[in-house]
Parts: sequence; structure tokens; C-alpha cells
Amino acid sequence: MLYGMIQITWTSAPEDLRNPIMVGAFRGWNDAASAASAALSYVAGKLDATLAGSIDPEEFYDFQSTRPHVDLTGPGAHTLTWPEVEIHLARGAERDALLVSGAEPSMRWRTFCNLLIDAAIDVGATTLVTLGAFLADTPHTRPVRLTGMSSDPELVAGMHFREPAYRGPSGIVGVLNQMSVARGLTGLSLWAPASHYAAGITNPKAALALVRALEATSKLAVDLTELHAASAAYEIQVSRAVEADPRLAELVRQLEAASDEDPTFDMGALPSGDELALELEQFLRERESDSGNP
Repeated sequence: MLYGMIQITWTSAPEDLRNPIMVGAFRGWNDAASAASAALSYVAGKLDATLAGSIDPEEFYDFQSTRPHVDLTGPGAHTLTWPEVEIHLARGAERDALLVSGAEPSMRWRTFCNLLIDAAIDVGATTLVTLGAFLADTPHTRPVRLTGMSSDPELVAGMHFREPAYRGPSGIVGVLNQMSVARGLTGLSLWAPASHYAAGITNPKAALALVRALEATSKLAVDLTELHAASAAYEIQVSRAVEADPRLAELVRQLEAASDEDPTFDMGALPSGDELALELEQFLRERESDSGNP
């Protein structure tokens, strides 16, 4: 379906898909610590997904807030990359998937969402999954407990997800989920909490939790070996940074106590998560700089 002159440009039209599903994640407000976009990127890589289509950014982005990137570093030809939304096709063992990724659009959200929902319906998909991540008072040393919801309760039965308890502004992930359900698709929304004091670095531990939940609810089989390794490395990296900062170490200790349901938990007069996040990022940058010295 066309909305004015706005449409998806298919480079390789999806055909003969097997029980397809659409999965979307967007960089920006709904992607704390890049966990959701990292999860989708990992799935795309492991399923050898190929670019099938894209959405022209002209109608959906404010280029002063989501700027194009220019690369002038190489000799000869220079490149200019616009913030397009890309749709990759992944053919899994049991079913196929359209994987939608890109930055959260700046405008015309209803038109944007209808384009994607139309695409899902056109290829025969009956389920649309959205992935998100949010900053939370959660310690990086504890298992990631997801928040999940679906218009089909059977999809999330037995998954032990937290029930959503949010009221407030929505990002594109929430809008897409609601609009897909309103148009007759089964909606599934998976959310991972990311440690607020480590918001400045990609959180593969949260990404791993999202991919595992996606596997369990969608029958997409993904090799998780590399993501498990990245998750373990992340926990070690952040733990070393925490140990070097007494205030951050105290914060994490108290968050661990709260996570373990310690009745004596009391946050006390600790510094803000934003302040500690800046300190942790500075510490990690200094470590990287020191490791590069001869």
C-alpha cells in the first residue's frame, strides 16, 4: 500500500516465505545500552540475513536530530550514508523472518508503522515482534529478567516475564506494537532492563536475554555461543570498573541486595546513576588508552 509517494523499496522482494514473522528494533529512546539493536543485529548475522528492502528516510527523519554520516577518510571517493530503515530477510530452520532495523523515526509515525504492518501482512506474517531495552536500577552481575507482553497469552505462557507496569510517553516500539495488534496481527513485545550506571556501553548481557526470549517465543533457532562469550566479557569489564570506584561499588552492592530481595535494602544518599555512568565511561576510556600504550 502507498501512503502518498511513501513506500518500501524492495531490492529483493520476499517470496515463498515459510510461516514468516516480522521482528523490529530501533536505535534511540527504546534501545538503552544498544541492547535491542545489538540483539537484532546478532540474530541477522547468525541467520545470514540479506538486505531485502529499505524505507526512504526523507519523509520520516529530521536530519538535524538524526544526521547522515559522511566518510572523508579514504582516498578518492567519499561516502554519505543516510539513516535509512532496512529490512533484512532471514531464512531460519523452521520459519523465515523479516528483520527491521534503523534509527527511531522523527515524524509520521502512523504512516511509518502502517508501511511495516502492510509489509508483514503482504508476505503472510501473522506475528510482529518488537524488541526494546530500558535503563533500570538493576545490577550487571545478576540475571536479566525481561518484561514481556503479547496479545496472545499462549506466546508468553511459562516465560516468567515481568508484567508491564508503565504509563507515560511511548517510543516507536510501543506504537508499532499497539498498531499491529489493532490491525489484526499478533503482537509480542520483549523488553530488557539495562544497568543505568553502564548505559554508555553496549550491553550484550541484556541482548542475550532478548535473543533467548525471541528464540523461545518465535521458533527462530540462533547459535548463542558468541553472544554468551560477549556477555561474560561485558560482566568482567564492568566489574573491574566498578571495583576501581568505591562509590560505584557501593551502589552495585546495594542493587544486588535489592535484586536478591534483601529486606534491609536502602539506597541511601548515593550519587545519581547519570553521574556514575560518566565516571565509568571515563574509567573505561582510560583503560583502553593505557592498553594502547607501548
